Amino acid sequence: MWFKKIFSSKKMFVVNTAVFSALLGLFLATVISVSGSGGQISAQAQTSERKTDVVLDTGALESLQSAYRGVAQKVLPVVVQIDVVDVVKQSVPQFQSPFDYFFGPQEGDKPPLEREFKRYGLGSGVIVKRTGAKVYVLTNNHVVGEADEISIRLYDKRQYTASLVGRDPNKDLALVVFETSDEVPVAEVGDSDRVQVGDIVFAVGNPMGFTSSVTSGIVSAVGRQPMPSSGVASFTDYIQTDAAINQGNSGGPLVDIYGKVIGINTWISSPSGGSVGLGFTVPINNAKKAIEDFITKGKVEYGWLGVNISDLTVEVKKDLGIGDAGGSFVYNVYKGSPAAKAGIIPGDFITKVDGEPVEDATHFLFLVAKLIPNRTYEFEVLRGGKPVRISVKIAERLEEEKIARQVKHLWPGMFVVRITEEIEKQLDLPKKFGDLVVAQIQNDTPAAVAGIRPGDIIMEVNGKKVTSIREFYSALNSPEERTVMFRLYRQGQEIVVGLGR
Repeated sequence: MWFKKIFSSKKMFVVNTAVFSALLGLFLATVISVSGSGGQISAQAQTSERKTDVVLDTGALESLQSAYRGVAQKVLPVVVQIDVVDVVKQSVPQFQSPFDYFFGPQEGDKPPLEREFKRYGLGSGVIVKRTGAKVYVLTNNHVVGEADEISIRLYDKRQYTASLVGRDPNKDLALVVFETSDEVPVAEVGDSDRVQVGDIVFAVGNPMGFTSSVTSGIVSAVGRQPMPSSGVASFTDYIQTDAAINQGNSGGPLVDIYGKVIGINTWISSPSGGSVGLGFTVPINNAKKAIEDFITKGKVEYGWLGVNISDLTVEVKKDLGIGDAGGSFVYNVYKGSPAAKAGIIPGDFITKVDGEPVEDATHFLFLVAKLIPNRTYEFEVLRGGKPVRISVKIAERLEEEKIARQVKHLWPGMFVVRITEEIEKQLDLPKKFGDLVVAQIQNDTPAAVAGIRPGDIIMEVNGKKVTSIREFYSALNSPEERTVMFRLYRQGQEIVVGLGR
């Protein structure tokens, strides 16, 4: 064959070999190129697949978003805007001439005129109850105050004139009512006792006038107490939340993931006046009784025992033989009060109220406040380290001004503490004259009338030397004498004073 001759030709062997090698190289290069291209396609397919996975992950976010929307849709219709108007009177002088304007009123000038002007305010509220045509809205006391005009604006823009049912500064709660025959949604009330730190919550209201606003966060803490001198209502504990709360949110609800009201937003802690994630809410369980009291009595009734109470240091507890027991220490008792009539005396350490253990003085205040007036309850106390059970018929707590006028009946009217190294240095006391010092005296009480002063060192009570808190109250409560005699050391002098029981 002709081609065999060609390939067998010695002259063509080298050429043929080179051509074959070139063809083989071209084939291999093509195969490698196709293989590399296939790898790129595979990598692109994997990348595309990963991108598809990210998109599919939004399903969880969509579920969360849908749940948030559901809460908002359930709650917004039951939250209202409250507009209030106060009519404020102000004295305005009547100037007679330009001379009066520059130098002030002169003798014989007309008395000042009283002019009225309107002061407007805005807050939030939540519809909590309906009875017939009456629709009740719960809000804060500081929202309505003593307003002359109250207007309610619903989520769907309907407006109604409202009136005050009752208000309570002790819990900063108030209830207003408006009437309508139209359909109005009512909030679902939850159980604030089941709230835990970490729970997801929503604050709803009208912050800064931006109506129907919803913010979200978590429960940051429960059982919060305001500082004693903060001016914040103290007859309740608070739920703390980082859900944004601002001016105008007051009176609006804090709700859980089911859209149930668990609290009424009341105050914030902020150096700027705006939200910094420290919002505080009155637990709704603390408001339930108030709602019924407002409707049936126009006010909230609190139980009253008639004592001054305090927490104790570990050292004083040891001195009194109390150990680490929880409770509240009684250091003054109002004469004629339920406590005095039942036999509670200064120096008693109350451990239980109606079977419920007392944690501390603040908790004791809440427990007594919840008691129903004119009913009898069992109190358990430690007296001289020994348990005593006392039945007390609780009275209704009077207004603070009326209680203040009863201070003259407060026995003995002072608070005594053990002298520590810190107190000794701070007051420059000569401890060698005694171990106890008067830390506090209340004006107009027997102790104050007798002339006892803060800083007086107590040497003897009824002729007995007292070196401990336990000995002091044992001598104070001695039934033998109608007058309790005190020997005191004050600024280099020994003084003897008597307190009539």
